[in-house]
Amino acid sequence: MSPTRFASEHKWIYIGAIVILVGLTVTGLIQYNNFKRSDATADKATQLSEELVKAGYPAPDLENTQRLLGTDGGEVCAAPGNALRKALYRMEELSNGATGPGMRPVIADTKAVQAERIVLQVYCPDKLDEFDEAVEDLKTDNTVRR
Repeated sequence: MSPTRFASEHKWIYIGAIVILVGLTVTGLIQYNNFKRSDATADKATQLSEELVKAGYPAPDLENTQRLLGTDGGEVCAAPGNALRKALYRMEELSNGATGPGMRPVIADTKAVQAERIVLQVYCPDKLDEFDEAVEDLKTDNTVRR
């Protein structure tokens, strides 16, 4: 079999590879252009930073806040109670530190819940009721020394 015959019989491999490459390039360009910083994202990130500092939290990085929350709050506003509930059970600070069957949740600090509430107040105040219903059965208290 000559090299030119082999290439002509397997032309579909080259065409398929080119189609996949073009598809990945277009997908990458769409994803890259999906996030655009604007004055609105900067204003929201600054407002959130001020509210968090006022409540006693450290100021978050504004660029990361813009990228993470955009103008609509991203995932935090999409499902307000789910993110906190998952975080409460997965974070080591909110469990007893054991692994395996001995691992169990502990009473969470009240400020941990308040941080997400502040994010919701800034980005999607209409979701506050849904969030309050989702966390009302969580047992929280002032468990961290300040």
